[in-house]
Amino acid sequence: MKKLPTLKRGIVAAALIASCTTAFAKEVTIGYQGMFNPWKHAIAEKILEEETGYEIKWRRFDSGAKAITAMASGAVDMTSAGSSPIAAAVSRGVEMELVWILENIAEAEALVVTEDIKTPADLKGKRIAVPFVSTTHFHMLFALETYGLTEKDVKLINMQPSAISAAWQRGDIDGAFIWDPALGTLKKTGHVLVSSKDLAALGKPTFDGFVVNKKFGAEEPEFVAKVIKVMADLDAQYRDNKASFDASSPIAMSIAKITGGDVNTVPGVLALYDFPSMERQLSCEWLGCGEEGAATKALIFTSEFLLAQKKINKLMPDYSEFVNPSYAEAASKL
Repeated sequence: MKKLPTLKRGIVAAALIASCTTAFAKEVTIGYQGMFNPWKHAIAEKILEEETGYEIKWRRFDSGAKAITAMASGAVDMTSAGSSPIAAAVSRGVEMELVWILENIAEAEALVVTEDIKTPADLKGKRIAVPFVSTTHFHMLFALETYGLTEKDVKLINMQPSAISAAWQRGDIDGAFIWDPALGTLKKTGHVLVSSKDLAALGKPTFDGFVVNKKFGAEEPEFVAKVIKVMADLDAQYRDNKASFDASSPIAMSIAKITGGDVNTVPGVLALYDFPSMERQLSCEWLGCGEEGAATKALIFTSEFLLAQKKINKLMPDYSEFVNPSYAEAASKL
């Protein structure tokens, strides 16, 4: 085989490098958490990279509060977070928008306690772990209010999900309001005192959402729409095959791989969540209808509660400014 002259070989190499650089013309940093959802399949299989040609830097966070801190500092362009840290962030002026509901939490978050705690009154003096400024923190405080208790009646401990399971097994805590995989660990020897579904029925729903830096979204609307399209397609794939979904599903295996959870628990955990369809997302049930939309109302309710608990200093005049369905609308046409 005839070799290229040295100069020509250098030119060809430079061209190849340039072509590789062009293939990943944009670099985006996206945050995620350890909850179980179909979206993890996109992370594991690099679906978004294939669909967009962008280079994605994935950052995992132990809590929504940490993810939002990264968003506020400009360290991530997009991230998942719970409705409570989202509400807290926009109330503090973080320039971001809610663009997709990853999941209605329903029974996927719950307060699990030791067997000696039979009633809400038994919570007095007990050590309860919860990641502060998370959806479970919001629901824990709401539960206490509902039971006629205050934070002073219990010992709330700010603890990340990764530490809760170990603390429970050591006997350092009497309970925790948490999500899987820690939730499943606690359920093995404890029992559910109340779930987020129970508290949502009292008018205070929680959800996990996907938020975008406002400036980034304005500069990259097509990319944001493609991200949502991937999310919507994976949710639909799960919903359409829910009856036969098991641990052998590629989505289940991806979830276990990315989260570090037991693949055999994935089907049961996913069944606890509600993954809204594109149609429901764009309706008044979630992202649509401006001030009258459920997502906006949830942010208002949560912010009001956080203000009463002195977790934020003020309320924003219009929370619909932080809910943007336009990217989902664009995704629905792709």
